Amino acid sequence: MAVAPAIALAAVCGYLLGSIPVGLLVSKTLGGRDLRDYGSGKTGFTNSLRVLGLKRSIPVLTGDLLKGLLASLIPLLWTDEPWARAVGGFAAVVGHVWPVFAGFRGGRGVLTGAGVLLGLNPVAALCVVPVALLVIAATRYVSLASITACALAGPAFIAFAATGHSEWAYAAAATAGGWLIVAVHHDNIARLRAGTERKLGKGGERRAEAPGTR
Repeated sequence: MAVAPAIALAAVCGYLLGSIPVGLLVSKTLGGRDLRDYGSGKTGFTNSLRVLGLKRSIPVLTGDLLKGLLASLIPLLWTDEPWARAVGGFAAVVGHVWPVFAGFRGGRGVLTGAGVLLGLNPVAALCVVPVALLVIAATRYVSLASITACALAGPAFIAFAATGHSEWAYAAAATAGGWLIVAVHHDNIARLRAGTERKLGKGGERRAEAPGTR
């Protein structure tokens, strides 16, 4: 397959995979609730953990991670072009944040992004994990750990590409995806600066419904 069609196909497949609203499906299956009506209003693992508890949130963690992993690997079925895998992975993050199957109201893309990076270069991806765990252990702010890890993902992949241990296409995807995820944490960043961010272990209260949000 020619390069341009291969990349386009990867983008479509990645976006559709990312758009699968795992957290929303799990929450509605287990109790008929819309996860977006509680806590942060997002469909990802952190909000699921607050609202549904750890046991019921494991499928959300697994599903969101697998979406990104598959999006970065599926292009290998029709091409070995690194940019196809990179674009497919980035598209999965976009799909998770703005899912076509859930009214374009999804999560923040952290676990889906992690799955993408694991598929592209697991060694480079795992380099940022210890830092994220240290931030959680020290602060109990999952959002701060996510922001830190995403900000470091790009430099880590650039370092691997510069030394010939990864593709520059993957470095581009890690950088773009990382900063997209940081950008959608804008409300968390505001709460962190104000000292009002929820820490790990705090429950997810029902949100006041705003006009036009459903």
